[in-house]
Amino acid sequence: FIYREILEITTNLLIQIFKAGQPPKPPCRPGFSESFYTVFVSRELLPGQGILKGKHCGSHLLTVRFEDCQHSKAVGFESSDPHFAVRPDGSVYAEQEVLNLTEPVQFMVTARGGHDPNIWETTVKLALAGHPPSVPVNQVSSVVWRNEKKAWESNPKVIKFPRKHQRSSSANGLRRQKRDWVIPPINVPENSRGPFPQMLVRIRSDQDQEKGIRYSITGAGADQPPSDVYNIDPVHGKMFVTRPLDREERASYHLRAHAVDMNGNKVENPIDLYIYVIDMNDNRPEFQNQVYNGSVAEGSKPGTSVMRVTANDSDDDTTANGMVRYRILSQTPHMPIPNMFTINSETGEIVTVAAGLDREKVSQYTIIVQATDMEGNLNFGLSNTATALISVTDINDNPPELTARTFSGEVPENRVNVVVANLTVIDRDQPHSPNWAAQYRIASGDPQGHFLIRTNPVNNDGMVTVVKPVDYEQNRAFMLTVIVSNRAPLASGIQSSLQSSAGVTISVQDVNEPPVFPSNPKSIRFEEGVPAGTTLTVFAAQDPDLFIHQTVRYSKLSDPANWLRINRTNGQITTMAMLDRESMYVKDNIYEATFLAADNGSPPASGTGTLQIQLIDVNDNAPVLMPKEAQVCERASPRSRVNITASDADADPHVGPFVFELPSYPPSIRRNWTVSRISGDYAQLRLRIAYLDAGVYDVPIMVSDSGNPPLSNRSGIKVKVCPCDDNGDCTTTGAVAAAGLGTGAIIAILICIIILLTMVLVFVMWMKRREKERQAKPLLIDPEDDVRDNILKYDEEGGGEEDQDYDLSQLQQPESLDHIINKPVGVRRVDERPIIAESQYPVRPSLPHPGDIGDFINDGLRAADNDPTAPPYDSLLVFDYEGSGSTAGSVSSLNSSSSGDQDYDYLNDWGPRFKKLADLYGGGDDD
Repeated sequence: FIYREILEITTNLLIQIFKAGQPPKPPCRPGFSESFYTVFVSRELLPGQGILKGKHCGSHLLTVRFEDCQHSKAVGFESSDPHFAVRPDGSVYAEQEVLNLTEPVQFMVTARGGHDPNIWETTVKLALAGHPPSVPVNQVSSVVWRNEKKAWESNPKVIKFPRKHQRSSSANGLRRQKRDWVIPPINVPENSRGPFPQMLVRIRSDQDQEKGIRYSITGAGADQPPSDVYNIDPVHGKMFVTRPLDREERASYHLRAHAVDMNGNKVENPIDLYIYVIDMNDNRPEFQNQVYNGSVAEGSKPGTSVMRVTANDSDDDTTANGMVRYRILSQTPHMPIPNMFTINSETGEIVTVAAGLDREKVSQYTIIVQATDMEGNLNFGLSNTATALISVTDINDNPPELTARTFSGEVPENRVNVVVANLTVIDRDQPHSPNWAAQYRIASGDPQGHFLIRTNPVNNDGMVTVVKPVDYEQNRAFMLTVIVSNRAPLASGIQSSLQSSAGVTISVQDVNEPPVFPSNPKSIRFEEGVPAGTTLTVFAAQDPDLFIHQTVRYSKLSDPANWLRINRTNGQITTMAMLDRESMYVKDNIYEATFLAADNGSPPASGTGTLQIQLIDVNDNAPVLMPKEAQVCERASPRSRVNITASDADADPHVGPFVFELPSYPPSIRRNWTVSRISGDYAQLRLRIAYLDAGVYDVPIMVSDSGNPPLSNRSGIKVKVCPCDDNGDCTTTGAVAAAGLGTGAIIAILICIIILLTMVLVFVMWMKRREKERQAKPLLIDPEDDVRDNILKYDEEGGGEEDQDYDLSQLQQPESLDHIINKPVGVRRVDERPIIAESQYPVRPSLPHPGDIGDFINDGLRAADNDPTAPPYDSLLVFDYEGSGSTAGSVSSLNSSSSGDQDYDYLNDWGPRFKKLADLYGGGDDD
């Protein structure tokens, strides 16, 4: 049944009190303020209203407090029981209708941050008001294991399944059921030494006296990973932990206890068991970094924040085990005092406590920081250390100071981009920083900006550089006032030093300067055609060296047309030839010449000047007729005309319009031709008569320009008159005839061409016949001629100087070969030289043998075939010595015939070149 009223609860489980004057709160750690909430409510529950916080109803009951440390409103809460929900402020209320609360309700509340992937859990248990819990409520968060350990071991707690009380009817109506006990969570300390398994609680049912009961547990830690952490005696219901627990691995377990009979039937409803691992101080604080780097500006005031160090303790931060406190163990160096810094014991923030930080004296401090848990108790807490390196950053508290009050330098006149003086400066700030980098400024002494001071980036020196030429004749010395400063402004309260300014004296050295032409280039105007020897102008130069008397001499440097000369002493320019505006050396009516002026200083100096002469045109060029050649038809027609014009080298107004006239002599000119004007510059030449014989005619024409006075010129145009086709174009025959060649000349040319071709043909035929005769002529002498009396030498391929000594006896027939022929024929190897003594062939007499040379060769062949020491074997066979160094290969592979007679008939098939050999050895009748 639905109850409409919310009852108050007298206790508020979470109250945070802030009082003035308390020390700063410890670092924020996200999570729920309690891990288990127990709430008693009345039997009437109103849906939609707060169970523990009912601000709209006038009662304040419960809020699950969650701290996300980011003050974000994006934290979401979820309830594991669909009947209940949690508002964003943490108040728990009924989401759906709840019939009754005769049994305690227990569910999980989870929190999830908007930007944090972690999930936090807490347990909320609701019970009817008036039912006392088995243990005090505050035991959830204040159980002390040391005090209760022995009690648990001697008399463990017994958790009973709640009884199901049935309502009975009577005359008076319904009877209220018996209120159930609230099962508190089980607290187990971590890192227990056992012995294991260690009994935690005993679970029993009231029906164990009536029937056999079997107990079991399920959930994470029992039958779910991590498995086998807890087990239970199925008969007696004793629940054990099997090994030491580690809160840092898992802080709580949610198990369910079951009771069934011997047949497996459920006897009791499952009950929830919440086991919380009690934290022990078994973890030291661990710094996030072993070395921290921080910085603080020099001259900082006391209380300036420097840096923050952070150490995390894996123990429970809601207890003293995880509460870390910081302190400084040492400071190095101890300047200006040993305790320049202090640290907030709870937040780890390091701040300055004294003034006097000076980077120029101490640029870095080394701080050893210690973090201790147990709220900093050195007797019971665990500690760890880290190093904090504090760098003192530079500020511009040292103005630059010049090393001298005055500097000096010298510079030759007319020189630029040269360093004339070097200003040295001292700045004690950090090198190569804006606080150290110097910049120089010329305060006075250089109104025209001849000098500029550049900073050397390596050593910070000032380089006085000439950027604008100085003149000794105008300023012999400069007195500069230079001020130096930093690129960064000075720190507050720092004044500039008196040594930040100095005087710089720059002396100018006199050098021999070249003569200078006042106007360069100098322009003058003259008419063209002035005669040679005409004085044009005086082109004189000035010597800038006023304090030295020097002589200037002039010479011509460039005169392309060689028209001018200059006086060596005074620079007077006169002409050597007539000036012509139409010359190729004149560009845009201007003629340029360059002259050199040199003094006699030490060393000599010279300067150049350019003279530009603008030539004024006069009418000194007669017009010239154009074109020089033309072509017209022999019969007068609209197309038998030539457009003519004229060109004039002069300029306007000495050019067109032109006047074209035919001369009166010879009379045939005006009789055959006429000229008509088209425009000011063009006229037309055409035939006056109806027909004119084909040929080439020279037509003279008088052309006059419009100059004052006008100039005339008689020019000729060569006109070709030829027969034309219907289109007015000259025919080929007509063109030839017009060229002046008659019929006889044309015939003579054709005859010459025919004769030349005939001669070429005859020469080719003669060459072919000669080649045939040469191929048909025999190469050897006639057969009846003795071959030994005629030697035909075709070519010589001797072996050089070593081949000049011939032994002709080798070609003579020996006296006897019987001692070789009669030798027995045995088995011989042809791949190696025999080891027996070689046969001695008879020496041929010096006198020629009457026998035929063919018999000699046959006998030698038979002797070689029967000689075991003779080739062929794999060696070199020398028939005659032809000198060393021959590139010919071995002929030892050639085999000798074993037959007695040689057949030379095949020589008849080798052509006329071997005809003589065929007659000698062919075996014919002549043999």
